[in-house]
Amino acid sequence: MSTFESFRAQFPSLSRKHEGKTLVFMDGPGGTQVPQSVIDAVASYYKLSNANSHGPFITSQETDVIIQGARQRMSDFLGAEGPSTISFGSNMTTINFALSRAMSRVFQPGDEVIITQLDHEANRGPWLSLRDHGIIVKEVGLLRNGYLDYEDLARKVNHRTRLIAMGYGSNFMGTVNNIAIAREQAYRVGAWLLIDAVHYAPHFPIDVEALGCDFLLCSAYKFYGPHVGILYSKPGLLDQLPTDRLRTAPQSAPGSIETGTFNHAALAGVSAAVDAIADLGEDHKEKRQEIISGMKAIQLHERTLLEQLHQGLLSIPGIRIIGPALEDTRRTPTLAVVAKGHHPTEITKALAAENVCAWHGHFYAQRAAEVLGLQEKGGVERLGLSAYSNQEDVDRVIQSFKKIIKQ
Repeated sequence: MSTFESFRAQFPSLSRKHEGKTLVFMDGPGGTQVPQSVIDAVASYYKLSNANSHGPFITSQETDVIIQGARQRMSDFLGAEGPSTISFGSNMTTINFALSRAMSRVFQPGDEVIITQLDHEANRGPWLSLRDHGIIVKEVGLLRNGYLDYEDLARKVNHRTRLIAMGYGSNFMGTVNNIAIAREQAYRVGAWLLIDAVHYAPHFPIDVEALGCDFLLCSAYKFYGPHVGILYSKPGLLDQLPTDRLRTAPQSAPGSIETGTFNHAALAGVSAAVDAIADLGEDHKEKRQEIISGMKAIQLHERTLLEQLHQGLLSIPGIRIIGPALEDTRRTPTLAVVAKGHHPTEITKALAAENVCAWHGHFYAQRAAEVLGLQEKGGVERLGLSAYSNQEDVDRVIQSFKKIIKQ
């Protein structure tokens, strides 16, 4: 059994049958399936260690270990300076709103924030809300080819720019943005750089120190874990922000932005999800190196399937793929598909009838859909490959599309 066949076998949902046929999960960009090890980690916490934190008794001490362990695992996953740079929240959107509220207290009227037309609304809405505080919010244009207009970015950055908020990968069409350019522009004027890596994190290794970002957000449910939002903050930065917090809560990083009691069981699942990725890699003395190796294996596996899916779909008359061409090896394995004469709603229902799980619409990247003239057409059909996808999945999707288009 190959490495990825073995990995696939760890997901109970992949063996589920509906009307006699297994399901094909192409909905990974909206949330992946989870392996048995993650399920076991969550269940084990509830069975044995369910207690609040910072107590002298054994179950509370075990909870503390789980919290710190999750910070360490995510630090390893992101290549961060250490566990104190990792904060948790219920989801990425909630943490980002908390960040924007905190920044609204240090930014001044007339200061500027730059967002993009390609981003998920979770990395637009929180910053657009700063307009209520007199902050000027500008957006970088989206080109017809699915890439950001970096010349437009350069024109809009100036001495008043305080923050550039940019996605790493587009959940709408798979575009991977040039973070190096954004970093250069931010450094030029002394602005902060915030990266939304929710869609990028499941597909490629991340090194926040090499990226030179100030903040980075991702979500564990996109890389085989539970619903937990994760924030990386460069050492010292979070302590500069007056976040919403109780006087009884931690007043410094990483806890200063974490309101209320954690979902401790979910944090146990986060660590298990990172370990599952590390297990795909080669053995190393350091967990970070195993994670990098595992992510590189995922990248190669998904790329192979992407090429087959991309080519198979384009062989069908009337099919068009929006966004980056296949030749862009840095695109994520997520395809935005439109079919001439077929509304995306119709395609989604027809795929569901074939036991193919996929979504249609704008996927909260509504501005991108508007700019590309796709919003009024119902958006696109989105197909997302994951590490547990295999050749049979790809073949079934292609055959399903051939059947739909023929009807």
